[in-house]
Amino acid sequence: MRPGAVALAVSSLLALGAGPSAPSPPLPARMADTGGGTQLITAVAPKRASTTGTVTWWDLRGGRWVRTGSAPARFGANGLVEGAARAQGTDTTPTGLYGLPYAFGIEAAPRGTAYAYRRVHRDSWWCQDNDSRSYNRWTEPRAADCRAAESEQLITYRAQYAHALVIDFNYERPVRGRGAGIFLHVNGRGATAGCVSVPKDAMRRILTWADPAKRPHIAVGTTSGTTAVTRY
Repeated sequence: MRPGAVALAVSSLLALGAGPSAPSPPLPARMADTGGGTQLITAVAPKRASTTGTVTWWDLRGGRWVRTGSAPARFGANGLVEGAARAQGTDTTPTGLYGLPYAFGIEAAPRGTAYAYRRVHRDSWWCQDNDSRSYNRWTEPRAADCRAAESEQLITYRAQYAHALVIDFNYERPVRGRGAGIFLHVNGRGATAGCVSVPKDAMRRILTWADPAKRPHIAVGTTSGTTAVTRY
């Protein structure tokens, strides 16, 4: 076939939709909501029973979401569950779209961190006691009505809480029994108790990237199904 005829045939096939398909829009563009800011973190697992997946951070530039970085992620030991239906103590990661109120860590904030960053001390606790007025809050020292057995002494998690971002799950208006202390933090030895974790270098990169003025959120979900990240 002559070159001109080949070109004509290819053009005809493209016109009929038989050629290469257009690239799909970036993940944030396919989501129901991104929080209204110009930065977004997505934490996606293949399915609800998964304990691993991918965290990706995005910037909205010129009206288009651009991937800035990504890292392997770990989720709860019992997978993921719809955030509104989660129960405390189930080792599940809540799905949904959440704000990121502030950062904290045992180690100093990486240079360039814009987020308010709270250093962990020996008397820093995260209260998970459903009977306490400090439920799902940092308390320093531990509140008198918050039982130590129902709380986390943050400094004892030296690897995980070297650096972390608080995830606004059940935080603004806490519902007792739904869960407390859900963070984006550094990897431990395996799956988490419900948080999302990433390697330490990735956590440090996220902290130097995240800008509260750009209103970053985190969307947690699966690739498909009722907990698909695109639903949030």
